[in-house]
Amino acid sequence: MSTRLSATVLSPSVAAAAASPVGKLHAGSPAFRATSRAMFVGGFCTFAMLYCTQPLMPVFAHDFGLTPAAASGVVSMSTGTLALSLIPASLLSDRFGRRALMNGALALGALLTLLSVFVGSFGQFIWLRALFGVALAGLPAVAMAYLSEEVDSKSLGHSMGLYIAGNALGGMCGRFLASVLADHFGWRGAVLALALQGGVGAWLFWRWLPPSRHFQPRAHDFTRMRREWQAIVGDGGLPWLFLTAFLLMGCFVSLYNYLGFRLLAAPFHLSQSMLALVFSLYVVGIWSSAWVGRLADRLGRRNVLWLMVAMMLAGLALTLADTLWLMVPGIALFTFGFFAGHSVASSWIGLRAREAKAMAAALYLSCYYLGSSVYGSLSGLMWGRGGWHGVAAVLAGGLLLLLAVAWWLRRLQPLPQR
Repeated sequence: MSTRLSATVLSPSVAAAAASPVGKLHAGSPAFRATSRAMFVGGFCTFAMLYCTQPLMPVFAHDFGLTPAAASGVVSMSTGTLALSLIPASLLSDRFGRRALMNGALALGALLTLLSVFVGSFGQFIWLRALFGVALAGLPAVAMAYLSEEVDSKSLGHSMGLYIAGNALGGMCGRFLASVLADHFGWRGAVLALALQGGVGAWLFWRWLPPSRHFQPRAHDFTRMRREWQAIVGDGGLPWLFLTAFLLMGCFVSLYNYLGFRLLAAPFHLSQSMLALVFSLYVVGIWSSAWVGRLADRLGRRNVLWLMVAMMLAGLALTLADTLWLMVPGIALFTFGFFAGHSVASSWIGLRAREAKAMAAALYLSCYYLGSSVYGSLSGLMWGRGGWHGVAAVLAGGLLLLLAVAWWLRRLQPLPQR
């Protein structure tokens, strides 16, 4: 879509932003606010639709006669296909543009979520969730590259933090609404509500997001791609940040995957609606991602990341208690550390990737969602063998490895910014 056409459908502030002189966006400018508003909504809807099924795992297990590990397929199938689709989506964005791909991904994701309401079996639901992951990949694969191209490096941590805050709020609201609505309208009513919300969000995203001003279309040049791959693999920090993404998301999703099974059973015996209140702890991620993003801009990402991992370990230890007075603060601490750590690591990718931003962002997120799928399934097997303590043991091992990686990254010297 051309800048002229976009200006006719955007609000006056966004149209002015699109027509302003070319330059990186700084915090506080109209263009920055317009971009942040759109990306917040995009992140919100992405995570609301992606994880609305997570608190419904016990419902699916009951209705379809599934084990907890099998029920986790409602999450791991969509995150797995999403992970595998991120790199192809990033290649499409190099050729056809960031904005168009993100718009299409969000709209198609909402449509597939709507269709999943009308399935007749669990197998059909799983297949639609797999297609949903493929379709939705176009937004997370491109969002980080879009922000890295359009936003000044001094404001990038802030903008990335706001985008991830949208992810946090979307994840919280998706889980919260699904839990509450399932008590009254069943899982179909819950998923229908999230599909309609996604459709509205897709329209707002298209309405608000300004056109790219620094994107240059590129044909599929495999020689260039090989050079980019070599540059990424040869970088002193990027491969370790990819491992960070895998472990961060794997541990986080695993905790929330089986949290419902733990809290619905003895000694807690919470209802599905009460479980929704526990999922509302996501709100701490909304604050932590934006605040720690700005803190990392000032103090350096290498000095902040390891502290967030240590916070997750402390929170995990508290979840071993059999009282909500200790378990709930532990979940909150774990959630704070995850979203803050993801904000730091994801903004670090854009600063180190230089000319291979889209590929680096796609690789980061591929590892991120593969962690969700692989680690989420592995921890489900441990639930069958050791209950919550088995899950916690797997998460503790992953977090200790992640802490070692984050500590090693403290030696990584920042690249000079252009």
